[in-house]
Amino acid sequence: MGERFYGNGILSGPIDLDGGRPAPQVFPKVEARPGLEVAERGTNVAGVVVSLAKGLVTVRGTDGRDRVAKLREGSFTVAGKQVTLVAPRNPAGAGSSAPARTASGSVAVAGAKARIARASRILVEGVHDAELVEKVWGDDLRIEGVVVEVLDGADNLAEVVRSFGPSTNRRLGILLDHLVDHSKETRMAQAVDHPDVLITGHPYVDIWAAIKPSVIGIAAWPEIPKGQSWKDGICARVGPSLGAGADTDPRLFWKRLVGSVTTWTDLEPPLVGAVEQLIDFVTEPPRA
Repeated sequence: MGERFYGNGILSGPIDLDGGRPAPQVFPKVEARPGLEVAERGTNVAGVVVSLAKGLVTVRGTDGRDRVAKLREGSFTVAGKQVTLVAPRNPAGAGSSAPARTASGSVAVAGAKARIARASRILVEGVHDAELVEKVWGDDLRIEGVVVEVLDGADNLAEVVRSFGPSTNRRLGILLDHLVDHSKETRMAQAVDHPDVLITGHPYVDIWAAIKPSVIGIAAWPEIPKGQSWKDGICARVGPSLGAGADTDPRLFWKRLVGSVTTWTDLEPPLVGAVEQLIDFVTEPPRA
């Protein structure tokens, strides 16, 4: 339904063809340049501007996470004043271009060196999981000094955790496939209860399915009957349609699939959120 003006309608008196509604409030316009401290009114989006494109502004909060908000009239505050953010007039000029981004969407730090590895670790189920995490989050992990290691399956998860010896200065993050109600992986995760261990995951039966099928030009991953290898089934059904019969080989298919991934936007949101949680967890300052 449209907006109603009960005090200025046809039932309130003579019709005023010249209007009579108050003029809309005009807010100062502020250029949304990288580094500007802003806060979106009525939401938890607050921090510094990272980039602006297509009517959206990306804001990095004090927690290091990026959040995206729409540009609307008077929807932000800057230095306590309500303003309208607008695109910089010379975004391509010196010192005003948007910063380069890593594949994970973080601001790239020019010339940054890899940090000495932390004692904390992130464990993933298999080699493909590790390759995908490296492809998208590798730059971030090197700056943070986080090493990703392979579990080679999660069947001995509780023993792996005990052997690692997690502590406040040695945290352990674990990424699991198929973390859904009543799955084997969920039962194993529930058996691990330690304040310095965080287990996250995605709902897909395999890490392959956490990659958007559109990256290789298909609308959806086909359904694979229970009892059949998911990877073999995907290769048999999708590989030939890609115009390369060799892609029915899972090793070659994977190379093609992971090679098509360029940024975090090529991944399904549950995987992105799970990995981001683990990175945040293992890089948090030790508890007092």
